[in-house]
Amino acid sequence: MAAPARIIAANIGSQTIGVAEFRAQARGGIVLQALRRRDIGADGTGETVRQAQITASLREMLAELGIKNGAVNYAVAQQSVFARFVKLPAVEEEKIEKIIAFEAQQNVPFPIDEVVWDYQLVGGGGDEQLQVVLVAIKADLLESINAAVESAGLQTYVVDVATMALYNAFRYNYSDLEGCSLLVDIGARTTNLLFVEPGRIFSRSVPIGGSSLTAAIAKEFNEPHASAEFRKKQSAYVSLGGAYADSPDAAVARVAKITRSTMTRLHAEIMRSVSHYRAQQQGSAPARVFLCGGTSSTPYMREFFQEKLQLPTEFFNALRNVAVAPMADVSEIAKSAHLLGELTGLALRATSNCPMELNLRPASVLRAHALERRRPFFIAAAACFILGLLGWAFYYSHAATVLDRTRERAQEKIDEMRKDESQLAELKRQATALDSLAAPLVGIVNERGFWPQILEDLNLRLPKENIWITELIPTSGGKAILPAGAASGATSQTSANEPGAPAATVPPRKGPAVTGPAIDGVLLRGLYLFNPRQQELVVDYFKNLVGSPFFAIDPNNQSRVIKPTMANNSDWAFPYELRLDLKNPMPLP
Repeated sequence: MAAPARIIAANIGSQTIGVAEFRAQARGGIVLQALRRRDIGADGTGETVRQAQITASLREMLAELGIKNGAVNYAVAQQSVFARFVKLPAVEEEKIEKIIAFEAQQNVPFPIDEVVWDYQLVGGGGDEQLQVVLVAIKADLLESINAAVESAGLQTYVVDVATMALYNAFRYNYSDLEGCSLLVDIGARTTNLLFVEPGRIFSRSVPIGGSSLTAAIAKEFNEPHASAEFRKKQSAYVSLGGAYADSPDAAVARVAKITRSTMTRLHAEIMRSVSHYRAQQQGSAPARVFLCGGTSSTPYMREFFQEKLQLPTEFFNALRNVAVAPMADVSEIAKSAHLLGELTGLALRATSNCPMELNLRPASVLRAHALERRRPFFIAAAACFILGLLGWAFYYSHAATVLDRTRERAQEKIDEMRKDESQLAELKRQATALDSLAAPLVGIVNERGFWPQILEDLNLRLPKENIWITELIPTSGGKAILPAGAASGATSQTSANEPGAPAATVPPRKGPAVTGPAIDGVLLRGLYLFNPRQQELVVDYFKNLVGSPFFAIDPNNQSRVIKPTMANNSDWAFPYELRLDLKNPMPLP
């Protein structure tokens, strides 16, 4: 499916909404055209107020971008979604959905008919355990968020989870990294930890974020939440402690120490999550750390975590492999690159197959999409109905004339074919008479070379030394067949030491099954010299004959073919006998 020229992505966070417009490139990839961000809702706002704020903010940003309507991919905040990583036993592909549906009922802490849920296989398969990520969101909450989005003039196409969209953006921009990478997404209410390594993903939410820092400042300064939020944005930074001097402003220094204390609690949670990932998920230790999210912009945040985690730490660049249009505000976008992971991941859903393709579309969107898919069929059906009526009217007006003309042409052809039929019947009679005369001759020609081929095949498969064929007798029903006057000792000999002729190129006789008396086997007798392997020479001959196109030999039933003989060490030669069944019996003459 061709990618859309314009892609609208929206990240509906707990306190911030971001909207970005992307363009799909003809050669693949995406280009960021424009970006807008707005802060919404303070703590304590109701869902109705929040819905109105989302709609108003989206309308304002869309107007600035010059967008009136269009399809949108948006992500909901991680704290609104229940996510669980589940390991399942390796089963057949057709059973996977049933098992996952059962696991969803067991793991989702709400009645399954009250949530919208989806899953994604993220690893395993074959003989390994399946790694599955389950996500679910309350249906009424999702419908509320979706109503706010669509009230702004947008049509929902994909509803993703913020962390999974971030995962898609990371895989797109940092596909060259090996080992385990840890993304620390410090948001307003939670910090989402995302462990990424080849063939594995794990996420965990920690209830520490920008709001935790605001609450601590409000408590420390005994001021309202709005004032604390303003103070945080104006003067917060992470105190480096140790030999680093504090700010000369006492209030700013207090905020810095509160910030460091809050981030220290977050560091403890990160270490706990790393231990859980390594112990419970059998993951690797992180080799590097990427910071993203609004609160990660706090000054000295990167230095703090690099000191605490003792790992290379940098800000996540969501535009590392994404082009930026010349008309965009490049300087502003560059400062916000670590905040655009979700928007980039959402845009990629419209242009390529992503490693994580969850879609939590509410029931109303599913119905609208189903109706939209059927609309061309409804239009086509109406057009076909009208054209059908016109066609039937035209048909009936000309039907009589066409029928008469067709009947006349058909009668002419029938008369010609009746003449040809009589001629064909005579030719068929003559061909049948000729076939009856030629059949015996054809059979004789086909059977003439059968026995020479048998002899050639027996000689070709005979071991090269110390063994001879002394007697070859056709059998019928297990009894030997001898020509009248032939002595029982008549033999047909061939030497194993003479060079054999090339393998028979004429295939064995094929034809209808013989119903009367027939030669159905061969009794083969011979001698083998005294040698170190003794009767093993006969066994070798038996094994060689298994591949013959003329004999039906069961390789697992050696005793049926080889008649046992007792070796006497005082003799110089020993007899052997093989009873071989023909695959295609020959009729008796």
